[in-house]
Amino acid sequence: MISTFFLTRIHIQSRKCTITDTQEVNRELSRLKTRIGEVRTTVASMPGIDTNPEEQQKRLKHLEEQVQNKQQLLHKNKSLGVFEIPK
Repeated sequence: MISTFFLTRIHIQSRKCTITDTQEVNRELSRLKTRIGEVRTTVASMPGIDTNPEEQQKRLKHLEEQVQNKQQLLHKNKSLGVFEIPK
């Protein structure tokens, strides 16, 4: 998914400019390698990237349950008038 996006960007950028000089090609290649390295670092630092899909699903289910419990508590407290400001 990510690599396809960047390959598409690379292709588009390569179409936009015509590179004729070998030194210019080397400079562009060096910048491209640097950018790919930056992207790899960014992707590697994303939270959950090292977690397998099953663990991600378990975590998601747990978080959804927490949200549901908190919504129920909020609704209960609202019905008890906990959040009403006395006049």
